[in-house]
Amino acid sequence: MSELFTTSFAGRDISVKIGYMADQADGAALVCYGDTVALVTAVCMKTRREGVDFIPLTVDYQEMTAAAGKIPGGFFKREGRPNEREIITSRVIDRSTRPLFPKGFANETQIVATILSYDNECASDVAAMLGASVALSISDIPFKGPVAGARVGRIDGRLVVNPTAAELELSDLDIYLVGRKVSPGTGGKDFDVNLVMMEGGAKEVGEDVIVGAINAGLEALRPVMEFQDRICRAVGKEKRKVELTQVPDDLRTQVRDASFDGLKAAYAQARKQERHAAINDARAKIVDAYAGPDGKQAPLVKKVLDDVERSILRDMIIKEGKRIDGRPSNAIRPITCEVGLLPRTHGSALFTRGETQSLAMLTLGTSSDEQRLDYIGGEEMRSFMLHYNFPPYSVGEARMLRGPGRREVGHGVLARRALLPILPPQVEFPYTIRIVSEILSSNGSSSMATVCGGSLSLMDAGVPVRDMVAGIAMGLLKESDKVVILSDILGDEDHAGDMDFKVCGTKKGITSLQMDIKIDGINEDILTKALAQAREGRHFIIDKLQETIREPRENLSVYAPRITTIMINPARIRDVIGTGGKNIRQIIAETGVEINVEDNGTVTIASSDADASARAIAMVKALTEEAEIGKIYMGTVRKVVDFGAFVEILPGTDGLVHISQLDNKRVNKVTDVVNEGDRIPVKVIEIDKSGKIKLSRKEALDDSKSNK
Repeated sequence: MSELFTTSFAGRDISVKIGYMADQADGAALVCYGDTVALVTAVCMKTRREGVDFIPLTVDYQEMTAAAGKIPGGFFKREGRPNEREIITSRVIDRSTRPLFPKGFANETQIVATILSYDNECASDVAAMLGASVALSISDIPFKGPVAGARVGRIDGRLVVNPTAAELELSDLDIYLVGRKVSPGTGGKDFDVNLVMMEGGAKEVGEDVIVGAINAGLEALRPVMEFQDRICRAVGKEKRKVELTQVPDDLRTQVRDASFDGLKAAYAQARKQERHAAINDARAKIVDAYAGPDGKQAPLVKKVLDDVERSILRDMIIKEGKRIDGRPSNAIRPITCEVGLLPRTHGSALFTRGETQSLAMLTLGTSSDEQRLDYIGGEEMRSFMLHYNFPPYSVGEARMLRGPGRREVGHGVLARRALLPILPPQVEFPYTIRIVSEILSSNGSSSMATVCGGSLSLMDAGVPVRDMVAGIAMGLLKESDKVVILSDILGDEDHAGDMDFKVCGTKKGITSLQMDIKIDGINEDILTKALAQAREGRHFIIDKLQETIREPRENLSVYAPRITTIMINPARIRDVIGTGGKNIRQIIAETGVEINVEDNGTVTIASSDADASARAIAMVKALTEEAEIGKIYMGTVRKVVDFGAFVEILPGTDGLVHISQLDNKRVNKVTDVVNEGDRIPVKVIEIDKSGKIKLSRKEALDDSKSNK
């Protein structure tokens, strides 16, 4: 029997129906948020997956086109591989729920969120996040929830929680955050809502705006947490007992004592390859010594070694005040930059920070190169693309090269969001821009290296960007009241830390950010300090970038297409195109340019050949030129009648030369002066309100005589 639960969330009703659909899943929730409906299920296998050192969690968010009353495009007419939005939302749910499973939990678990109806007003990712939390919370799956997500925008300085799509168009902020209920609360509250995950973009806003948006979003989640508690009390199942692998105390002590000195010495190696080689060597010796004759204790030994490594690194940073490479907590690794290193790309940059290196390659294209994205909320034509690649050699590995995974897509979206606010308007720079970031070496935040390399490549290509953007990855380690905030974290510091916080922006403000938090207790004070330290680091990096190139180059690459934009009367578009496209095809055939005509009369002509562009422009102007009073044209007589002759002065534009205007002397018969097909000079003497043109051969002849 199904049960319905309803509450208010940021000014709108939201309901959850339990026991209505998918009753064979361990947990299932049908979430209705306005006319947006999401079915979210959670299933966890009863047997554990042996030999894994991670939580085998899979999250799949999928948008059914039927939800928006659409039929999929393509040959098969059915949903295919996930689009970018589906991948990002899947990652958000994964990053928000994964840390809340018990450490050592190894049962295959899957969350599937399916959008069944979409109204373009109530965000589907908000509904899906709530559904995932409810499905896990009411099931017998071990999960330390509840959690919930909210989007925060800012319109005219006012923060708005869960804005509509139309409101987001007016917003200078778009942050999606997820909070978790933590009991007991502070300051006399029954519970607190702690930040778990956050990502989003902004139009160069200040750090105080971000902190305010986080507080507003978390506060808006309080009634949703109480709502989930009510659902769990009514229909929640008892959590299953999870058999976590326990390491015997004596084995833990033996392994720790035997491995500590070797691992400690390994972590003294500053360079990643040497350090990891030393760590692997030290681990292998301990595993061989304590795995037992049958090797069955090897997983337990590795578990202890993981804990020893983490404690060594954390103690080194928190208690000894030392980082792996000897830097202070707020220091940035050495940075080198180079631009213009690839002769045939339209823009290129090599950004190196420590052992992380990104090669950014930029290509300029025309409107025909825009990316078409089809979402259930509508179609998007994207003129700026950023693609991030992470080949295996970047971390010293050898494996099959495959298409971009979810991580690569997510990093590309983060970097694209960071650079988008500084790009010129399309009307001023009508190019399609694609940046490819090839990560050549990685040890700490290659996505932020992509932002820096991408910013350099834009300037190298001559794209008239407004400013320079840089990105920095921040880390945090917290033990009791001791908090250490790290700038420009290494991969090992990220692995052992409590927070991964990426911040991008100009010196004016933040343009993009992403945060994952692994612990509770990250309060407003810590966030404020982390953002302030990130701002200092970001400004330092921007100064380094500007030592290489301060302003966009004055000229585009000689290999880039030249795009010229001209405006014509929209009523003359048919003249440019011609019957069945005859005219526009002729222009392309004769000049080799690429030409595009918009409904508003904007004509863009693209070619790397300046002469070809000039010829095409002249041909378009000839087809669309308007008659001017007082101007003399060389026209063609198209038709002769008793009272005069109709003369074509421009393609598709005729005027009448009355018999009285044919010559300075009296004309008895029109054909005594002109015949069909003759080319004659005529002057426009009048254009009436209806657009009819009166011409004079007589005045054209008089003007030519006087000019002589």
